[in-house]
Amino acid sequence: MKFVILLLYYYSPEVVLNTKLETSDLRWTSYPNDDQQWEEVSGLDDESNSVRTYQICSPDSANSYWLRTRWIPLRAETVLYVEIRFTMMECSSLNFRQCKETFNFYYYESPTDNATLTQPMWIENPYIKVDTVAADHLLRRGGERRSNLKTLRVGPVGSRPVGSGPGVSGPGGSGPGGSGPGGSTRGVYLAFQSQGACMALLAVRVYYRKCPALLHSFTRFPETIPHTLVQQAQGVCVENAVTPPGEQRPPSMLCGEDGQWVGMGIPSSSCACRPGYEASQSQLRCRACPSGQFKAVPGLAGCILCPANSNTLIPGSAYCLCRPGYHRADSDPPHLACTRPPSCPRRVVSQLNVTMVTLEWSEPVERGGRSDLTYSILCYYCPHNQVCLTCDDSVLFQPAQRGLTQRRVLIWGLKPHTTYSFTVQSRNGVSPLSQSEPASQTVNITTSRDAPVWGVRKMMSSESSLTLEWSAPSSPSHLPHYPILNYQTRYALEGSDWLYILSDSSSIVLSGLQRSSHYRVQVRARSQAGYGAFSPATSFSTQPEEGHTHLFVIGITATMATFLLVVMAMSVSIAMKVYIDPLTYEDPGEAVREFTREINPSYVKIEEVIGAGEFGEVCRGRLRAPGRKENYVAIKTLKGGVTDKQRRDFLSEASIMGQFQHPNIIHLEGVSTSPSSPTMILTEFMENGALDGFLRLNDGQFTTIQLVGMLRGVASGMKYLSDMSYVHRDLAARNILVNANLVCKVSDFGLSRFLRENSSDPTYTSSLGGKIPIRWTAPEAIAYRKFTSASDAWSYGILMWEVMSYGERPYWDMSNQDVINAIEQDYRLPPPPECPVSLHALMLDCWQKERANRPRFCSVVSALDRLIRSPASLKITHPDGAGSSHPLLDQRRPPPLSLCGSVGEWLRAINMSRYEHSFLQAGFTSLDTLITVDTHDLLRVGVTLAGHQKKILSSIQTLTSQKAPPTLPF
Repeated sequence: MKFVILLLYYYSPEVVLNTKLETSDLRWTSYPNDDQQWEEVSGLDDESNSVRTYQICSPDSANSYWLRTRWIPLRAETVLYVEIRFTMMECSSLNFRQCKETFNFYYYESPTDNATLTQPMWIENPYIKVDTVAADHLLRRGGERRSNLKTLRVGPVGSRPVGSGPGVSGPGGSGPGGSGPGGSTRGVYLAFQSQGACMALLAVRVYYRKCPALLHSFTRFPETIPHTLVQQAQGVCVENAVTPPGEQRPPSMLCGEDGQWVGMGIPSSSCACRPGYEASQSQLRCRACPSGQFKAVPGLAGCILCPANSNTLIPGSAYCLCRPGYHRADSDPPHLACTRPPSCPRRVVSQLNVTMVTLEWSEPVERGGRSDLTYSILCYYCPHNQVCLTCDDSVLFQPAQRGLTQRRVLIWGLKPHTTYSFTVQSRNGVSPLSQSEPASQTVNITTSRDAPVWGVRKMMSSESSLTLEWSAPSSPSHLPHYPILNYQTRYALEGSDWLYILSDSSSIVLSGLQRSSHYRVQVRARSQAGYGAFSPATSFSTQPEEGHTHLFVIGITATMATFLLVVMAMSVSIAMKVYIDPLTYEDPGEAVREFTREINPSYVKIEEVIGAGEFGEVCRGRLRAPGRKENYVAIKTLKGGVTDKQRRDFLSEASIMGQFQHPNIIHLEGVSTSPSSPTMILTEFMENGALDGFLRLNDGQFTTIQLVGMLRGVASGMKYLSDMSYVHRDLAARNILVNANLVCKVSDFGLSRFLRENSSDPTYTSSLGGKIPIRWTAPEAIAYRKFTSASDAWSYGILMWEVMSYGERPYWDMSNQDVINAIEQDYRLPPPPECPVSLHALMLDCWQKERANRPRFCSVVSALDRLIRSPASLKITHPDGAGSSHPLLDQRRPPPLSLCGSVGEWLRAINMSRYEHSFLQAGFTSLDTLITVDTHDLLRVGVTLAGHQKKILSSIQTLTSQKAPPTLPF
């Protein structure tokens, strides 16, 4: 809303000369001095007022007679307007041939009053001619006396920069219309030239126009003198007003040549009352917010009351201070109420299973007035008769140790026979601002792996049964003894699968056994601490056959064998779940119905658009199905006007996703295909979005073990997909989603971009009839479109590089063709900054040129688990990381082993150069120091992969034999 005083828009002229107001002689200069024709006399104007005038009458002479005014000082460069009132005699009544009825009007600019009788010369140059003035009304002898009024435009004048003096500065100066600091003096002379005229100058009025000072929209604009068609004027905000955020320049307005503000006085931008101030009743000034009210941002909005649990101390406050014990998080806007940390979690319950414990608890009574409630777990282990210590990295938490939103955590990696103390803290967004520790509740547990049962013995046997007995286990004296709940016995024929049975006592009868057969038997006990270890396997035999024919035995044996084969075949068929391509269905809608759940659109509430997909918008919303808890979901919508094929392609992703059930695969909630609403695919909502953007947003904020945990989650999901014979073909950090607990899940199972050429995404490049992401794709897939789990392993290596570089673009600004050429020449990405040697080694394994040499995802998961269990191996890093100009690693074939003269050359010769820095850092600086290297040494330098250990040790043996001195033939 704009406010303005309209009365200030009208221009006000500034008069610099008006002969009608002169009361004494004008004393203007005439030329020639020796033949002065201009005569100053007193006369009467049209209103019969006495005025000073000049007159001349030389109709019989063609000579030039000049009359020059006094020097007229000017405040600034401007355009002058000269009003001339005069009379002119008609030449016909004078009867002279040289008579004229016109006169010429000139001006001459001068910085000072320096004109003389001879200078400047009385000619057109240096004088500047304005016009030849003709009379509209001529006088005749005895006729009516009528005067003429002419207004002439002069300039702009006063543009020459001169010395200092009084006046107003121009643009860029300290006042309106000036030209420099301190102002400058300018001036002008006006001149009249008669050549045979008989006339009288009754009055001369000289003025210029200026735009008046203006107060508008909390902005003051100064008085401005225009010297062009429009003159820009800079405004200044009134007291306690500021230029709003986003405005590039202070407010300005345009002053027109006619002395009026251009455009109805609306400035290019406006000022607004600063935070803590609001517009006064006049709407032109700003006043302070009263106590108990505030205003957070500049603008036209008024002050508002302080939110709950806060108040202001002084007027003019931009925010309200929280009451003691209450806080406002940095991310909270000022209008939200102050909140406090939550109370402690309630009813923490532990469920112990040997060296694994599950903690569950109830929500705090008081959430502190916030919705961002999270939980953190503090872990301490307490050795016997020693001070409790903080748990090390070997103790793992699922889904996470900190930032939990659910009230359940699984903890494993605990030491047996050890007392642990777990503290569950409740936190919210203001907990870091509190002076006290977060409210918490502690639970103590003692891990125990009960000693195995012992003394399993046979008490009785028959043709089809065994009666067995054993001794109960015992525990160390310093640990609490948990009572035995029951026993689990497993038994099997030699070469067959185990069968399991429970008993409440330390004896059991195994029935339904085969005659004259040997059975392996093991027993373990279960207590509150979980299952103990199985006892050593013991073999027992049933009694031989009695009174049965050999043929009957053969028949029974054949029947049992057939039965076992059928059971085994059924178990295999159940376990081997395989992915089914929706394109194999004649009716793609059948795949949707088979693998997805139809959701009524009335159960779905879309809240906001969070992105755009290939087929439409991606939204966040809520799913509230009957009998289920309301939860957030991500919603992909299908835009209108699509073809049937595009709709089938859209739903194909749901048909694929619906076949997967894994904690590291994005979960499909269902689809909505109702014709009364847009087609939708609903998945679980991942709060942190895509992994690449999440890492770039949190650059350097995670520990190496956290990054490895993310990689382990992705690898676990890819192992599941590989086991189901599904090839992803677009594995990259952009297609990994991260939830609030930092759990990474594989997503984006759409087929469309691989089937069409018209995709606009620059990440995907045309290749053999489809679009593929060059930087993430294995060379055989680029060249021959040969996609396999091995090509997914290549992509996983690129994803590892993205994670360890916090979302850096692979191969930086290289073109796609340069990337292809570099890979074909066996160049590979270097390690990112501070990347552990062992992780980069795993990347290089994934980038093996021969796809058969790349690790399977089950091996990747195992390798990452070993690294997580051995955090020390993650502390060995390369001395230099990758950068925008870092060279790619040369993986081309090295020289023969016999030519190696250093540890680095030897490692390059066996394609193990990734470990060079680690070997040198560990003290292996020459080939002679390698003789004593064993597996323990390799683990110490970060060689955790069994294949690499075997290769290095074998090469050391070969190298030692080549270096040995030859044997003399004595």
